[in-house]
Amino acid sequence: MGISIWQLLIVLLIIVLLFGTKKIRNIGKDMGGALKGFRDAMDIRDNKQDNVQQEELEDNKVNRIIEGEVTDEETSTDKEKEKDKV
Repeated sequence: MGISIWQLLIVLLIIVLLFGTKKIRNIGKDMGGALKGFRDAMDIRDNKQDNVQQEELEDNKVNRIIEGEVTDEETSTDKEKEKDKV
């Protein structure tokens, strides 16, 4: 019901006879080059998106305002350091 190995071999033989091995080899090289170019383009696009996202995160970190209370009280560790100096 499906395509058997013999049918595939016959189709392959007819293609080789029609186009020749050199033409088929060139088509294979062209397709391989096109796939490689496509992959490279996808990698470049992904890297650009990653860089943009990373820059946005860094911008958010720089522009973040932390609110808090500043006191003049010394902590216990600061007092101990001063005692060790004396």
